[in-house]
Amino acid sequence: MIGVIQTVYQFLWGDLITVPLPGGSSAGLSLLVLILIPSGIYFTLRTRFLPFRLFPEMLRVVTERQESARRDSISGIQALIVSTATRVGMGNLVGVVAAISAGGAGAVFWMWAIALLGSSTAFAEATLAQLYKERDPLYGGWRGGPAYYIHHFFVKKGDNRRYSVVAVLFALSGLLCWCGISQVIGNSVSSAFQNAFHIPPIYTTIVLVLVAAVIVLRKNATVKVLDVIVPFMAGIYFLLTIFIIVKNAGQLPGVFARIFSEAFGLRQAVAGGFGAVLMNGAKRGLFSNEAGSGSAPCAAAAADVSHPAKAGLLQAVGVFIDTIVICSCSAMIMLLAPEDMLSGLEGMDLLQTAMEFHFGSFGTVFVAVILWLFSFSTFIGILFYARSNVAYLFGDNWVSQTVYKILDLVMLFIGGLAAYTFVWDLGDIGVGLMTIFNMIALIPMSGEAVAALREYEENMK
Repeated sequence: MIGVIQTVYQFLWGDLITVPLPGGSSAGLSLLVLILIPSGIYFTLRTRFLPFRLFPEMLRVVTERQESARRDSISGIQALIVSTATRVGMGNLVGVVAAISAGGAGAVFWMWAIALLGSSTAFAEATLAQLYKERDPLYGGWRGGPAYYIHHFFVKKGDNRRYSVVAVLFALSGLLCWCGISQVIGNSVSSAFQNAFHIPPIYTTIVLVLVAAVIVLRKNATVKVLDVIVPFMAGIYFLLTIFIIVKNAGQLPGVFARIFSEAFGLRQAVAGGFGAVLMNGAKRGLFSNEAGSGSAPCAAAAADVSHPAKAGLLQAVGVFIDTIVICSCSAMIMLLAPEDMLSGLEGMDLLQTAMEFHFGSFGTVFVAVILWLFSFSTFIGILFYARSNVAYLFGDNWVSQTVYKILDLVMLFIGGLAAYTFVWDLGDIGVGLMTIFNMIALIPMSGEAVAALREYEENMK
């Protein structure tokens, strides 16, 4: 079984083809990179460079007075907070650390570039989710996501089939992915607390699972909790990073020079040159902002907004918040610490050492606490996503909803006690399969999202 998981992981995320580059370097391209980067370029062209052209409008939508959602629905901003909770997770800490460890400072540039492309993809999938949302008889409000628009793509009007094969495969991939991520969350939190406070993993894990259970097993506590946690954790992390940047302002020109010079392989000694820099930045950027994977549309569909394109613009901002803001914070924390102090370190050790340099022993404690918040909010968010997929597969009943929540809580507990490498791969496989099944319908249906954008812009005028 483990052999099968590793084979599938290698097929999705391993180097499918290798492109030779000048200077003796090469770039290994995985299947997911070959799907998501061209798709991002395609959606960016179809939306006429939406991330650049409509950025002021995106900010206006975020800051405008929110329309009152129906009593049992969530607003566009609340849907953004849910998707931000899952985007702004371990990928922003562990993922950025891994990218810089393997690809050097230049990987940061490629994370930025991927985010700009990902904004257009996020817009397209979120707008489609809005166009094909439906009422949720269990939780109230709306529900939807890729499983629903994929279903409509393959099952035309008049056809009474209950399921579409590709939609079922997407929904199952999502549930598989979120089980894997639950274990990774449990392990990351218990490890960070053991390093910072020397607390045995069993105690950290029991508290984490009990607190999570109180929230996710209640009918509608999820969004209310995330409304408080997400702005707080992202705000604190951002403010501390600004403090570090201001304190080390003199080093900034050197840091940006390093990012741009290494981005194009001008320092070939860095992890094999341009190929490693590009691929590590691209892979981590794609994994962190989730654009194209079909996760965030599960939240976007639940938003009660006046126009489908508005939900799309909000999710496009979500990619910007995740990668351009929060991932850049993690990068600056590391790049503004002395290189010789960090040399040879990787993973959370690297980030905790960098924070210790900036803030002393408080830095190590802070990383443990912020990782707990990031990871906890991710867990709450993915169970919100799971609602619509569980309903698509098993119908409208509380039994199936509760069973899946309990399964994820069990995974959270198991992950807190031991790290299983194949489980990390399981989460990556789930994301990869979701992306493939999502893109099968998203690319041909994108004309509907573009039409909605055109109508929205006409209304703006």
